[in-house]
Amino acid sequence: MSTSDQERAAAILAALGGVDNIVEIDPCTTRLRALVTDPAVVDAAALKAAGAYGVTSHGRVVQVVVGPEVDTIASALDDLM
Repeated sequence: MSTSDQERAAAILAALGGVDNIVEIDPCTTRLRALVTDPAVVDAAALKAAGAYGVTSHGRVVQVVVGPEVDTIASALDDLM
């Protein structure tokens, strides 16, 4: 795993509101699917600045489109959490 993957994962984690805001996060095809405690603290602009192609949310579920490297980023997120 490269430093850039770890930095990207750290930026995504921060934009999702940090460790305390994440209940669960799973990779799904090209997306990270996150269940968050408080969706109001999720920063979609920061997620896009971290390289997300798109961000959707429905209730407490936030999906971050990151592309085919989703498994690498998910692994880096696991290490950070």
